[in-house]
Amino acid sequence: MPLAYLVSLAGQITRNDLILEPSAGTGIICEFGQLQGASLMINELAQDRTKILSRLFPRTPLFSVNAEQINDYLVGQTKPSVVLMNPPFSSSPKVSDRNPDTTPRHINSALQRLCAGGRLVTITANCFSPANPSWRETFVKWQEKARVLMSVGVSGQAYAKHGTTIETRITVIDKVPASKRGDIPCIRETLELPELLALIGQLPERSQWKAGIVKAAAKVVKLPKRTTVTQPEPSAEIPDVVVLEYEVVEWSATDGLKDSLYETYRPQRLLIKDALPHPSLLCESAALALVSPPVPTYKPHLPSNIVSQGLLSAAQIESVIYAGQAHSEFLSGSYIVDDSWDNVTVAAQGEENAVRFRRGWFLGDGTGCGKGRQIAGIVLDNWCQGRRKAIWVSKSAALIEDARRDWCALGGADKDIIDLSNIKLGEPIPFSQGILFCTYSTLRSQKNGKSRLKQIVEWALKDFEGAIAFDECHSMGNAMAVEGALGMVAASMQGIVGLRLQNALPKARIVYVSATGATKVSNLSYANRLGLWQTGDFPFTNREDFVESISVGGIAAMEVVGRDLKALGFIWRGVSRSRAWNIRHSKSS
Repeated sequence: MPLAYLVSLAGQITRNDLILEPSAGTGIICEFGQLQGASLMINELAQDRTKILSRLFPRTPLFSVNAEQINDYLVGQTKPSVVLMNPPFSSSPKVSDRNPDTTPRHINSALQRLCAGGRLVTITANCFSPANPSWRETFVKWQEKARVLMSVGVSGQAYAKHGTTIETRITVIDKVPASKRGDIPCIRETLELPELLALIGQLPERSQWKAGIVKAAAKVVKLPKRTTVTQPEPSAEIPDVVVLEYEVVEWSATDGLKDSLYETYRPQRLLIKDALPHPSLLCESAALALVSPPVPTYKPHLPSNIVSQGLLSAAQIESVIYAGQAHSEFLSGSYIVDDSWDNVTVAAQGEENAVRFRRGWFLGDGTGCGKGRQIAGIVLDNWCQGRRKAIWVSKSAALIEDARRDWCALGGADKDIIDLSNIKLGEPIPFSQGILFCTYSTLRSQKNGKSRLKQIVEWALKDFEGAIAFDECHSMGNAMAVEGALGMVAASMQGIVGLRLQNALPKARIVYVSATGATKVSNLSYANRLGLWQTGDFPFTNREDFVESISVGGIAAMEVVGRDLKALGFIWRGVSRSRAWNIRHSKSS
């Protein structure tokens, strides 16, 4: 334990660090890193030790792979700023003979995973030294991209209480190119722990480092199924946030329109200076193209590089603006929500416990528009204004990687995305901020009187004003009982729980996201924040009245609803990538 403490001390760890321990064992080194307030990524190949680590570090990303290839296995993961390691001295998985190359393989792979400017501290056998002719060329090679700050032997007395007096060595490496490849500091002697403490105290301060996300390579090695990834406390600061300015432009129904089923899409009512066009051609139906959205007044708060680097296209920024515009308003009237979050009734004027519901917004774009990137943009706008809790609901657990990709592409941190499935049902969610990701199936799960829904609401708190994105929201279809061919069809539990979440958090900024949001009218029954019924914005007294009336009108009535919602700015946009343009040329058009 004292030696593990010295290793962490040599790392000069801060709260802003992300530490990787490639061969964590039973977690002694990790624990000292965690005590400094840093975030952790842990790897351990042995299954029995992995079980121990999962109990000791329940909210930490835990991998179980051969650390000789840790850089390859963690493709797509955030790069650590510190590596603390005690690799095997001479054993490799599935290799019976002693392998002297084991240690340098472990260190080399960890160095590749370490971010530029980061620090690696390792315990090795004492023979693995720059002064040993067998290994000198290895160290010289490393100094092309890194710099050895210290290599010093450790007296065998450090392990005396554990029944051995094997001599070891501590080596400290910064990932900064060395000025002279052959100039490698090395102390040949072995020192006692107090002498090591004094020596570590003289280490130079760490270099400036940059954490970065590595794009997935062509061939990605999948992690074992037993891997659990729960994210550490999120980072907070987004630099250089500005209020996004834009120019409102005039528009008429004949601007640029052709006699066709689909029209080329471009922002209709605003011009964003220096914003790049969407990387692929977008188009929308001629019926919707004839409808002008309202003039926006909302101005999002985003990092300046969103526009300057084209991280969001003009069409994607437009969706962030109109989402913010809708979220700036509340639905008409006040309402009483019962304790089950199932029943919502109109409240009398001045009635106690009455709430108002914030207006929601529907993103109906098709394939190729980057709906995940648009969700991330909406969340980022709220994040930059201090609303640093968000909820992202999707249909598949695998889509959390897409959420991470889109969030990190806009400047967020990988660890801001919190996987709810890795937090036990009924336990408090231990994060003061972050983007809580869950699937619809997770959202509806409950057991022994405990529910995920209640867990989420208790984390968000009643006055929650952040964004809730219902990605692939058609998964909540059939949120009400309807008449079927063989009688009444019960409401789906996913739809019911989705409505409960909206009712429990009336101030939340709801975003419905789907290219197929309502294949039939009853499937829109989950979208109670659009104000289609009960609020007075539309002539329907309740949800059942809306479904019955529009069903009678058929597709034409649904089209009128879509056009009206676009004209009011409550739905956007039904545009798609250019391949939809070819529909009008096909035999099936």
